[in-house]
Amino acid sequence: MLDMAENPSRSGVVAPVVPSKLLSHGSSSSQIPSASPQAKILLEILFTVPVLELESALTRTGIPPAPEYIEEVLKLCYGSPAAAVRFFRWAGLALKPTSYSWNLIVDILGKNRLFEPMWDAIRSMKEEGLLSVATFASVFGSYCIAEKINEAIMSFDVMNQYGVQQDVVAVNSLLSAMCREDNQTLMAYNFFERIKTKVPPDADTFAILLEGWEKEGNVAKAKSTFGEMVVRVGWSPQNMSAYDAFLTTLVQGSQTDEAITLLKVMKGKNCLPGMKFFSNALNILIKQNDSSHALSLWDIMVGSGLLPNLIMYNEMIGLLCNHNDIDAAFRLLDEMVFHGTFPDSFSYNIIFQCMIKNKRVRLATSFFTEMLKNEQPPTHGNCTAAIKMFFEFEDPQSATNIWNHMVENDVKPIDDAANALLIGLRNMGRLTEVKRFVDDMLDRRIIISESTMAKLRNAFYKEGRSERDTYDRLAKRWKQM
Repeated sequence: MLDMAENPSRSGVVAPVVPSKLLSHGSSSSQIPSASPQAKILLEILFTVPVLELESALTRTGIPPAPEYIEEVLKLCYGSPAAAVRFFRWAGLALKPTSYSWNLIVDILGKNRLFEPMWDAIRSMKEEGLLSVATFASVFGSYCIAEKINEAIMSFDVMNQYGVQQDVVAVNSLLSAMCREDNQTLMAYNFFERIKTKVPPDADTFAILLEGWEKEGNVAKAKSTFGEMVVRVGWSPQNMSAYDAFLTTLVQGSQTDEAITLLKVMKGKNCLPGMKFFSNALNILIKQNDSSHALSLWDIMVGSGLLPNLIMYNEMIGLLCNHNDIDAAFRLLDEMVFHGTFPDSFSYNIIFQCMIKNKRVRLATSFFTEMLKNEQPPTHGNCTAAIKMFFEFEDPQSATNIWNHMVENDVKPIDDAANALLIGLRNMGRLTEVKRFVDDMLDRRIIISESTMAKLRNAFYKEGRSERDTYDRLAKRWKQM
């Protein structure tokens, strides 16, 4: 049946498929995830009993082998291939193994790089008439993980000798295994070029290659592969994964103009990609700080009926504000509600911050009112910055309105805003208001800085004896605080 060496020291060769604490001798059933009671008993034995004593220990349990127990146990034995084989042999004495159980053994051996025993198992499966493409898909994956790409290709080449057809599913299984590994898409493509005259590719074939080119960022190869795909299999909404991969490759390769042109063609053919592409592409463009292309892509997405979520809206609004494009940011803010997504504090505050940065005084005044109306008030930092801006443009009323909002709603921290208010009023010569606000701030134990008090002193002292006395009284209270 299987001729695997009995030395259990060969069991710890690979990165296992399941958590390592489940994979070695010495583990206990308490460490095993949800499994049937029978499987837990069997696994306890496999993990604790020496390999050479396993059959007798398993027999003593009195648990009759059943396909579901066998498969359940094998799935958790990837780190103990010797024990897995012994268990498989023991179960096979009483019950003919299923093809799925055989495939699990092939996969366990392959993932542990025990390739000779793996082929012994495959030969046994051939004798039983149980081989399938799934068996070879496991072989391809094991060889590719072990960086034995040539061996994976050779395994494909001998499939016919084992009675398994070299069909497009087999081709795609090999290509997928190769493209999952780093920097192996070119080898996969070379294999594709060799085999495509014998086994005609389908849409999945091209999707696998395009996803490989996407991962490796090879724009030139992606273009030629995509062109061949269109010629061979045409356009179809079912080919979405291929379209996603190709368009993403273009965007990653800073060829967004070409991606947008292609999107318009695809829209006319009812083959637009889904939200996955648009979300990924927008993330790339946002990282590239490319607001122009991001907005073009956004308009195609929304115009096609794909509705972005709040996170996507906020990222786009943030990008537009970073480019000081307040009008476009406003448009998206209004669009959100229309599409059933409601702005949050970030949505409003990033726009308010942009208005302050660009000195849009009147717009900021009305927007502040809208923020309060929609229960999305500005942050303390934006409040402070807005107060400074309003005084810079001699709008003390708006600055005071923001201050009153902060006090009434206990916005913290408030000290920086307090000092900005006092300096602004002082610069405008509104000392009566300064006196009133200083008294109120001291009552509230708000910290007024030494530099602010020094500037207030200069202003009050210039106004004569009466104002000097006013300042001295305030300064006395300030020092006591």
